[in-house]
Amino acid sequence: MRNINTLGGMKTPTLLLLGAQHVMVMYAGAIAIPLVLGASLGLPKDQVAFLISADLFACGIATVIQCVGFGGVGIRLPVMMGVTFTAIGPMVAIGSDPQAGLAGVFGATIAAGFFGVLVAPLVGKMLKFFPPVVTGTEILAVGLSLMGVAAAWSAGGYGNPNFGSPLYLSIAGLVLLLVLALVRFTNGFLNNIAILLGLLGGFIVSSALGLVSLDDLNDAPLFGLILPFHFGLPKFNFWAVAAMCVVMLVTFIESTGMFLALGEIVEKPLSEEDLVRGFRADGVGTVIGGVFNTFPYTSYAQNVGLVSVTGVKSRWVCVTAGVILMVLGLFPKMAVLVASIPPFVLGGVGIVMFGMVAASGIKVLERADLKKVHNMYVVAVSIGLGMIPVVSPQFFSKFPRDLAPVLESPILLTAISAILLNLLFNGLGDDGAARIELMKVSREAEL
Repeated sequence: MRNINTLGGMKTPTLLLLGAQHVMVMYAGAIAIPLVLGASLGLPKDQVAFLISADLFACGIATVIQCVGFGGVGIRLPVMMGVTFTAIGPMVAIGSDPQAGLAGVFGATIAAGFFGVLVAPLVGKMLKFFPPVVTGTEILAVGLSLMGVAAAWSAGGYGNPNFGSPLYLSIAGLVLLLVLALVRFTNGFLNNIAILLGLLGGFIVSSALGLVSLDDLNDAPLFGLILPFHFGLPKFNFWAVAAMCVVMLVTFIESTGMFLALGEIVEKPLSEEDLVRGFRADGVGTVIGGVFNTFPYTSYAQNVGLVSVTGVKSRWVCVTAGVILMVLGLFPKMAVLVASIPPFVLGGVGIVMFGMVAASGIKVLERADLKKVHNMYVVAVSIGLGMIPVVSPQFFSKFPRDLAPVLESPILLTAISAILLNLLFNGLGDDGAARIELMKVSREAEL
């Protein structure tokens, strides 16, 4: 792997290709929230298009802040930032209120971002609750929960009338085989961009079969400036702000799992200070999101998997990807072109990447004492509970909607269960203390 704090001798074309690979992997998720929110609120097409461009632009800014870091903000790892799916329910509810609308969504987002910056040090104290048995279980749950996304992509994407078409599945399989062949039979640069080449190969095949639509390309403007408060000044409602602050706390807990997973992949043990810097960047990114007409931000798990697959851990690759996102936000035609990659092409690479995240969780669990039956119960019950919303999405449908951010999040359910069961069976035993001490020693050595 290339060193996390250096370019590793990479030249500009290499950085651009590796950065573009990260962008293509997270693009579908990045534009999904504006599309869902726009459809739910009945927004006209031009406003939805602006939300997508604003989202990409703010994604890029938040990513650069998280990766580069300044002062006490930014975890300085190869992290890609995108809108958290946890926020979609509250945002639809806020936006549907005639007294709030989009201005209420942006106001609540800005307030939640400031709240996140303030409480980040308190949330950072949670590190002692994440020994290997908890961390490994949560990382495993991240990978397993994302396999449903990979499956949906491979079948054509939810809402596709031909969902599950053998043609879609065949192309997804072809992309998967192409990636595996590149990983097996190439070295160096080609090996590092295996995911990107797989996406390009799938795109070419799909285009040849007439499965790629570029109809919206002509309608998109060449350049579009993203100005703050495009939809008017934000509105602040107590209950809307309270709901988004809860989303911010949920995001922090999910981010903890992502950060720890990435730390394991790049072989950099994280300290409490590292986590706090990462949380602050989440908060700052969310404030920026509200100002630039978009939403709360968090790290994207699919890109964590990409770091694991490629072995390229330089944070400057993700900084480059952040700049590319900002450019895409300013040039809508380019954004439309990237958005034209069919879901089933993404599905082929998704299987590899999300599976690698799960494999990283198993690797961490190797450091836990699984000969202790109590630790086996922590893993078994936590994974079992966490997978409920994945295998049975309606399981908690009769519960109050206010609990949806918790009950419908596999990552959060797994984290809560693993933390509580570890405390029940192990307390803050040697595993937790040893991990904290290891991080302190590593931090001192780094300084």
